[in-house]
Amino acid sequence: MATEPDADAGAARSTAMAAFGEGDIQAGMDQLSADVRRFAAAGDPRQAAMACARLGWAFETFRANRAAARAWFHRAARLLEDEPECLEQGWVALAGVGCDVDDPHELLKRAELALDRARRFGDVDLEAKALADGGLAQVEAGNLVEGMSMLDEAVALWCGPARDQDAACMGVCSFFTACYYAGAFDRVGHWLDDLRRVGLVGAVPGGPAFLSSHCDAVQATALMELGRWTEAEAVLARAVTEFEACMRLPSWHPAIALADLRIRQGRLGDAEALLLGKEAHLQALLPAARLHLARGDTDLAIATASRGLRMVGSDLLRAVELLAILTEAELAAGKVEAAGEACGRMTERVTGLAVPRLAGMAGAVEARVLAAKGDLVGAITGMEQAVDGLPVGLPVMKVALGLELARLHEQAGNRAAAQVEAGRVASVLSGLDVTVPPRDLELLERLAHGRAASRTVTLRCGPAAWAVECDGVRIRLAHTKGLRYLAMLMSSPGVERHVLDLVDQIEHVVPDGPDRHRLGDAGELLDGTARQAYRRRVEQLREEIEDALAIGEDDRATQLQRECDELVAQLAAAFGLSGRSRRAASAAERARLNVTRSVRTAIARIRTDLPEAGDVLDRRVQTGLYCAFEPDPTDPVRWIVHP
Repeated sequence: MATEPDADAGAARSTAMAAFGEGDIQAGMDQLSADVRRFAAAGDPRQAAMACARLGWAFETFRANRAAARAWFHRAARLLEDEPECLEQGWVALAGVGCDVDDPHELLKRAELALDRARRFGDVDLEAKALADGGLAQVEAGNLVEGMSMLDEAVALWCGPARDQDAACMGVCSFFTACYYAGAFDRVGHWLDDLRRVGLVGAVPGGPAFLSSHCDAVQATALMELGRWTEAEAVLARAVTEFEACMRLPSWHPAIALADLRIRQGRLGDAEALLLGKEAHLQALLPAARLHLARGDTDLAIATASRGLRMVGSDLLRAVELLAILTEAELAAGKVEAAGEACGRMTERVTGLAVPRLAGMAGAVEARVLAAKGDLVGAITGMEQAVDGLPVGLPVMKVALGLELARLHEQAGNRAAAQVEAGRVASVLSGLDVTVPPRDLELLERLAHGRAASRTVTLRCGPAAWAVECDGVRIRLAHTKGLRYLAMLMSSPGVERHVLDLVDQIEHVVPDGPDRHRLGDAGELLDGTARQAYRRRVEQLREEIEDALAIGEDDRATQLQRECDELVAQLAAAFGLSGRSRRAASAAERARLNVTRSVRTAIARIRTDLPEAGDVLDRRVQTGLYCAFEPDPTDPVRWIVHP
């Protein structure tokens, strides 16, 4: 039978966690704040510390505010400094989600303390959480066998005697994260039925909904690696819809995974919108850095990767990927010496890691550095080894590296070898459902098929229908607003158009009232140049926040976080994202939804009969509050519009 204080604490915790589960974040945080004051006033430092720890977790999880979270975690630890050894010390040590802890050495240290308290006082729930976080730390540090064994033991406890669902959800999150970074996708499938059976994964508000969406993100990532991108997109779209309907909150893990897919597809504007406000979290670091690199903003890519490296400490798995991005960004910036230094650090960390995906990535990056230094022979040898070392389960990476190998052979003057590699790539690619970058398509056309890709597609408006022509193929499309919007954008390449301008011009609206661009908006909208400046300032602030936290200046970190949050809110307004910066009933929001739906439908109709031409449009047409057609000289087809 629980003592009265314990029962009171349990009821307070249940109230707060129920509010979080229903998506009422502020109510849950208000409840925890009240609990801190009440337990402190009652002279109960242990329960006050537990409430502080949960409040820190809430700031970290729901507000992405690491500065405030750190302050509450520190307060929780201070409240227990003079207490004899107790269970609460173990729970406070593992108060947050394991995958949000930067340094695996620090996470392992906390997990060992918690495991000691759990086994000493017989708390199987704390034991399972400690095993999960400790296992994640071991995996991140490169000890995959030991780490996965600990994670399996933790999941077995949650499928058996452990009963604390909140702790289980945080621990299973650590399990999914470890499987994601180690590429152990089959392990997720092994436990999934049991996790569903005990109610830890499912469309139920609270932890199960978070875990269900996290599991979907991991499975979609596996589909991406296998080259099944349409399936991956369907899984992620469903996960986002189900989570947001269940939780009344923006989705997290599936949104980040979908951003990664959008980057691969070349839809960079969509990727940025999905990542906005999430870049401070470890899970979003890699796609954020990749996004900057894909945009050609090497300074921002270098800054983001460097910040991430400071955050992850001794985490080998994430460090290898961040160093790979850093090396590529330095190469793109023409800083070959700096790229070589970053590559050396990457090689040191990847040595001995039994993760084929990371080994292949590292080998390819090393080859790129050699090529930049003029050592084509060494680059070709390194790329060949990277390609040959890839297992069958990584066909997308095999295609990417095979294309680079073909390009290196061609650069070295060995066209025959280049054609052989291009043929191998074309063979693998024929069985994949992926978007191939224009530069790679051109290479395949030139080497594997012996002709260059320089086709022209015309979109012409006729009196009865639209006509699309390419290589003698002519299709007719009925008049729609989507095609008219599309033609307007394509008539002015590179020019951003506000959705209200598009609607007004197509519907011949004559403005005679208040400026509709401001109806329902949260503030001044940003043009492309201003958004770029905001991105750079946000990254600078995130770096300053990490520096302040590293030296214990929590108050300064909190002030910087406020400024960062304000800038992110303004960026969200510019992108027309949901939340406080956009009113769902605004004229601009209605126009954004209608124009986006109409344009994407029009592109899909073209894509049905002319897949390659439609793919170019899908990549190059950006939709949102601002829309634009941004063609690239390397595109395999060139669009000409006669509106």
